[in-house]
Amino acid sequence: MQPRNWTVPGAPVTGYLWPAPGQARGAVLLAHGFGEYAGRYVSRYHGLIPALTAGGLSVYAYDQRGHGASAGRRAVVDLGLLVEDHLRAREALRGLELPLFAFGHSMGGLVTAASASRDPRGLSGVILSSPALLVGENEPLWLRRLAPLIARAAPGLPAARLATGGLSRLAAEVGAYEADEGVYRGGVPALSASSTLRLSTGLRHSYAAWRLPTLIVHGSADTITDPRGSRGFAGAISSADKTYVEIEGGYHELLNDEPRDEVRALILDWLRERTTPRN
Repeated sequence: MQPRNWTVPGAPVTGYLWPAPGQARGAVLLAHGFGEYAGRYVSRYHGLIPALTAGGLSVYAYDQRGHGASAGRRAVVDLGLLVEDHLRAREALRGLELPLFAFGHSMGGLVTAASASRDPRGLSGVILSSPALLVGENEPLWLRRLAPLIARAAPGLPAARLATGGLSRLAAEVGAYEADEGVYRGGVPALSASSTLRLSTGLRHSYAAWRLPTLIVHGSADTITDPRGSRGFAGAISSADKTYVEIEGGYHELLNDEPRDEVRALILDWLRERTTPRN
């Protein structure tokens, strides 16, 4: 499934468009997670992008800075800049005259939430998959306070390592991740870790003002992003249309995990309900 090229004006990223066949009912802006790339949502994630296009939704995405085909030191990113890129992408899509939904997974979920919180205009809804909304809670206070200094002095210094075994209970999916040359598998750089902590902490103050239709899905056994962050977000936002689904025993990449049929159907049904004209 080959995408078309798509340009995000003002952002140093490589963008893609997977158009819906025929007349699109809506569009999805997809933000991938840390260390991966947009095209992985075609070949993995239970074929999420092909499923979306088959359902009449055009999918726009880009490899975030330092990821995939985009420029930048591998995985060394300031998430504040990633939010700016996301806002630019949304601005470029405002002329579509279609319902636009933002989907973000893990780090992409945090970026998506921060972008939507800062400026909800033009969005018809948000889907957050295992978002990194609660970061550093298990780290000592002194380390959290020291993190920005470390990031400034040595932005590429590995600050943490993500265990690939926490991605999925399916050995074939973990193996595919480890064999994928497009995936970054080094330690989480200090700049990436520090800016994730800063962004997630600052975002909590805006939860009460959130009114967008929202679907959040998280696995209860996720050891990579904390499901308590999604629980807290779902409970605090003021949206009249919000759905939080916690998958019992689910790992981090739910669309690559045992309940992938259930999770994909949940996402597709939620979008279908919000893009189908009512008589």
